[in-house]
Amino acid sequence: LIVLAIFCGALSNSLNAVSTASIEAAKSAVELAIGLVGVMAFWIGLMRVLEHAGMLSLIARLLKPIMKRLFPDVPETHPAMSMMILNMAANMLGLANAATPFGIKAIMELNKLNPRPGTATNAMALFLAINTSSLALLPTGVIALRASLGSTQPASIIITTIVATACSTVIAILSAKLLCRSSFFAAGEATVSITPEKPESDTLEEHLEEKQGGSPTEKRLALGLSLLLLIALGYAGIQQYQAAGADASIFSLLRELLSQWLLPLLIVGIVLIGLYRGVKIYDAVVEGGKEGFDVALRIIPFLVAILVAIGMLRASGAIDLMVDNLRPLTALIGMPAETLPMALLRPLSGSGAYGVAAEIMQTYGADSLIGNIVSTMQGSTETTFYVLAVYFGAAQVKHVRHTLAACLIADLTGIIAAVWACQVFIGS
Repeated sequence: LIVLAIFCGALSNSLNAVSTASIEAAKSAVELAIGLVGVMAFWIGLMRVLEHAGMLSLIARLLKPIMKRLFPDVPETHPAMSMMILNMAANMLGLANAATPFGIKAIMELNKLNPRPGTATNAMALFLAINTSSLALLPTGVIALRASLGSTQPASIIITTIVATACSTVIAILSAKLLCRSSFFAAGEATVSITPEKPESDTLEEHLEEKQGGSPTEKRLALGLSLLLLIALGYAGIQQYQAAGADASIFSLLRELLSQWLLPLLIVGIVLIGLYRGVKIYDAVVEGGKEGFDVALRIIPFLVAILVAIGMLRASGAIDLMVDNLRPLTALIGMPAETLPMALLRPLSGSGAYGVAAEIMQTYGADSLIGNIVSTMQGSTETTFYVLAVYFGAAQVKHVRHTLAACLIADLTGIIAAVWACQVFIGS
């Protein structure tokens, strides 16, 4: 990217601007990362409260009946089933650091049922397609980034992310189920070999944290505060209705109310859940905050590299040229051409896409339509090639069959759904 920026800068006689942009972008990357430290520490701390409150256990148990239907050829008591459930539950809560080890272990356990080692089974392909679709309830990393960039509504992308990931997950399942029947991918087909079930030591229950709940006093306090919160929300709704007038639509009122209340409700809701479940909230936030601090510091080199490259490309005029030429194509699906770099990079590099999202939001504004779309893309798609390389590499799988096709279809669906969801739920 840097070589391309210098080449384009030479052609457009803007090398001085390219050189200046490299210095400014490096400085901006460090400032962004420093601003991100506190926000990232806070949000990962809140996610730790949910984890200690047993939400991971709850989601895992809700997923179990669905998983048995999706993976009928994987024994219910096999560790592979447990690891897949925990991986998806962690992804839904935005606990990426917990999701990755579960995912790698899931593929390794699925490979133990594989009659043809080295070839992906249908179960492996389906699991990775679902993993790529990245069904998310709380895109905490993107919320933290938006907050650090001065967004007045950093949590507004929660709804759009849920919608986009729901669409991409459905398509991921359908594409994986249909492609596995194709004669093109049938060559070298490996189906799971079901052997007589044996007692397994690595079960779902061993990884779930049980919570007995808080004391009666803590529960009453949590319920009382929840009631006060509902009263405040109802009062705000009445005030919003009176201010908008009788001609306002219910949808517009709800959208406006959510834009103001979603973030406070999310924060207070997590605290109240932790209180009701007897979690030591302060200790959990501090524990998660340490992890968030480390994460924010680790991404500084990646942010510097990608923001410098993108800044130089933008100064050389290369990005504007690409946007102008591809605008008619992206307009067919209502997608702003300015979001195209994000859509192209997201399946290739997680840290790179994170940096591109930051650069685009810095340029166009975190609360703009473009900023909301790239935020939703970041939260609703996955680094497909990285996931396939790491997961399949751990199991020594070289023949991926239809896995890549199903994952890329899920990525494309997530991108289109992100554009549509932002236009419907957020607007311009």
